[in-house]
Amino acid sequence: MGRKVYRIPDEEFKRRWEKVQAGVKAKGLDLLVAHSDEADFANVRYLSDYWPIFESAGVIVPAEGEPALLIGPESETFARDTSRIKKIYKLIEYRESAEPEYPNIQVDTFSSIFKELFGERKVKKIGLASYQIFPLPVYEGIRRAAPDAEIIKSDEIIVDLRIIKSPVELEMLQEAFRISEAALKKTLKQMKPTMTELEVVGIIEEALYAEGAEYEGHPQYVLAGKNSNHAIGRPGYAKLGRNNLIQLNIGARVAGYSSSVGRPVCIGKMPPDMKRLVQAGLDMHFKTMEWMKAGVKANEVVKKFFEYGERIGVSKNILYGPCHGLGMMEVERPWMESHSDYFLEENMTFQVDTFLYCEEYGLRWENGVVVKKDGVMPFSDKLNKIIEL
Repeated sequence: MGRKVYRIPDEEFKRRWEKVQAGVKAKGLDLLVAHSDEADFANVRYLSDYWPIFESAGVIVPAEGEPALLIGPESETFARDTSRIKKIYKLIEYRESAEPEYPNIQVDTFSSIFKELFGERKVKKIGLASYQIFPLPVYEGIRRAAPDAEIIKSDEIIVDLRIIKSPVELEMLQEAFRISEAALKKTLKQMKPTMTELEVVGIIEEALYAEGAEYEGHPQYVLAGKNSNHAIGRPGYAKLGRNNLIQLNIGARVAGYSSSVGRPVCIGKMPPDMKRLVQAGLDMHFKTMEWMKAGVKANEVVKKFFEYGERIGVSKNILYGPCHGLGMMEVERPWMESHSDYFLEENMTFQVDTFLYCEEYGLRWENGVVVKKDGVMPFSDKLNKIIEL
């Protein structure tokens, strides 16, 4: 019997289109244009299941009618085989960054698309989603097609839907975390002090794919010694060594949904000061989960996090805190920050991301959770303890 293939059903995509279209109408837009690239694929894949490679992609959701997928000139066969949206247009604006001209490929334009969608009716209001990564060539193409239209940042139309997860989405996330935890267990058994960070990445990725991941959830973090104090970093050729703190963050992706399991690890015994900071981080991590439940205001969790850090003497070691949204991207909205005045709701999902650092090393305890009425349910809970190999 083969391994189960995880897939978002067609009915779920139809519900997404209907909800986004309702948001387009409510905001008085003629259409919404969402954008994605290979790195931040979420909005386009959320609406179409299409994940661009080399090129970028977009989705048009009009106030009336069916959605359309916008792709680059080389991706037609791939898009037709993978997209749940069947209306597909090729545009030069979505080509790869080397800017090939494709003189022998017939392409569409935003002008021709708008004419097909709206006839002679003038497009007056256009919403943009994925505003933070929206590229200038695509924007200019839209502007040429509708020079008098009002263009409005409209991320919330999709983001507000993505924040609350459906049962199917929760199933995808749970499987992604199962894979990450299995990879963590396999990796810990093989780590040696003479290995480089990148050698360990190889072990992690072999385990992720062997367990059924469609891809990595994010670049794997194997950051040893001084490198472990990088809140964001890339592994390199540094050796793991003995008595060094190693920041491990292992992420899998399943059907577009990403996980991350973070553990501080040491080969040998941790020096006393290091062990105290690692334990402090774990204590803060558990406390954060205790404070979270539906109906709690996000900034109240943040306030308690920083107050607790001050009480146990690690305020100077905190860079940020204590959670960020989780879903198709391992980091997505909403963040929990001091000014976050939204209330936690059932089936919101977060990474509880507890990062502490000093000049010599850093550590991250990280687990995924889903918010429930009386607390949170963890997606990952294995090896939440001091790890000395």
